[in-house]
Amino acid sequence: MDSSRFQRLRAFMEQQNLQAVLLTSPKHVYYFTGFYTNPHERFLGLLVPHHGEPVLIVPALDEEAARQTSSIQQIVSHTDTQNPYLLLRSVMPAAVNRLGVEKDHLSVTRFEEIIDQRIASEYVNVEEVLRAMRLIKSQDEVARIRKAIDLVEDVLREGLQKVAVGVREIELAAELEYLMKKRGADGPSFETTVLFGERSALPHGIPGERRVASGELLLIDMGVAVDGYVSDITRTFVVGEASEQQKEIYEAVLAANQAAISAVRPGERLASLDLTARRLIAERGFGDFFMHRLGHGMGMDVHEYPSIHAESEGTLQPGMVFTIEPGIYLPHLGGVRIEDDVLVTDDGVEVLTRFPKELTVLG
Repeated sequence: MDSSRFQRLRAFMEQQNLQAVLLTSPKHVYYFTGFYTNPHERFLGLLVPHHGEPVLIVPALDEEAARQTSSIQQIVSHTDTQNPYLLLRSVMPAAVNRLGVEKDHLSVTRFEEIIDQRIASEYVNVEEVLRAMRLIKSQDEVARIRKAIDLVEDVLREGLQKVAVGVREIELAAELEYLMKKRGADGPSFETTVLFGERSALPHGIPGERRVASGELLLIDMGVAVDGYVSDITRTFVVGEASEQQKEIYEAVLAANQAAISAVRPGERLASLDLTARRLIAERGFGDFFMHRLGHGMGMDVHEYPSIHAESEGTLQPGMVFTIEPGIYLPHLGGVRIEDDVLVTDDGVEVLTRFPKELTVLG
């Protein structure tokens, strides 16, 4: 059990006059206990009273795994025929007036089940403190992110050997995800993106039957999950000979990527990173074709706080991990995105992704 996390949560409970907190997101249960499961439609919860020991509530089929991996001593379980909300009520401390819950995670149906049990008089959202806790990564968390980055870069390096004229997007994406599992990843951290030619101009395109031809752009955006933490990297290549226009947009994106990374330091405004990259791309005449934010936080989830865009509030702090991923997307030609994962250090920045960024021609 990471006692410092419970201490910080209980300090928040003291400030907000909460008698207990109920965490229901599997990621947050893992964050506090070391036990992860996907309960699907079944109820999973970690009850943290202001005083006393936490209680982990799990489906019966997960009880043994929870006892083997969780740091929590008090574990109770429910079968598929039992009402888990009655069980929750039975382990709830007496006289709970204000209960902290994850409002972003609880469905309306589950929230109504909790209300029906009259477990508390008032329900308070605890997302703010959880977001603040996850914002600054510990050394152990950074080490896990590094492991996920190293693995995905090995996968990308090996997967590129499969690129040849005529290969399909869906075929290459499947090969990359096979290599992830083969090399020990828990799985992809999001659906792997492989886009060829004009389809690379779709920032959230889905791999399909498109086959790559010589002279076309190839965009790969992917990540893996390892030990509860993730990576996220994008690289863009050319199959065959690169055209002058392809080189021009690639150089613009690379310059924006490098400029934004160079601006990372403690105390810098989040918005300034986006503005730095956006201004450089606009100066080269492609401002209208960079239509998404510069980056996002990452850790247990591939998209975490903060969101880095031109209106972002707040400043950079040591221990933050996020992506820097400018892009230019020209309809009918294709798109270029270069994405790195970076760590804010005490005096600047460390780029965690190390895969080469110079324009690479394949085949």
